[in-house]
Amino acid sequence: MVQCEMCGAETSSPKTIKVEGAKLDVCSNCTDFGTEVKTASSSSTTTKYSTGSGSGSSGGGGQSSGSTAGGSSGASGGSRRRDMFDEMDEIATDYDDLIRRARENKGLSQSDLANELNEKASLIRKLERGDTLPSDRVQQKLERFLEIELSGRGTSTDDTEWESDTSGGGTTLGDVVKRKD
Repeated sequence: MVQCEMCGAETSSPKTIKVEGAKLDVCSNCTDFGTEVKTASSSSTTTKYSTGSGSGSSGGGGQSSGSTAGGSSGASGGSRRRDMFDEMDEIATDYDDLIRRARENKGLSQSDLANELNEKASLIRKLERGDTLPSDRVQQKLERFLEIELSGRGTSTDDTEWESDTSGGGTTLGDVVKRKD
């Protein structure tokens, strides 16, 4: 006996319906709430997750082609997938201090700097407090005028992957979460 995913009733022959894009196995009483999905008869060895080696089910085909279409070189084989954020420069974590120190070294007030950059003084105040991040345009203006580097290229964590510290005995999410099985 299987439980209906809509009302919870026990049913021996569930029907698969589609409700607002979600496929549910429901009892015969709940089939009116969606449109019935006709499933092609398949072998009993079919798995829920595609490995990408079969002939295109809805899940696996896009996943295998996504890793090669992401802009990474094909020669690297097992490299991680590239995305648009890999190409972006990160701003330095202490950008607010860098801006303030460079402004003070030039002997300018916040409003003087704002006038030089053709920006509002309130923006300069927010940047120096760390309340807002500079847009790319403002960042370029600041770097050019103050002769500073605001992008975090100089950090040692560039192009390194995050690694877990499970060997060191650190606490993981699995240590904290209680499952409701």
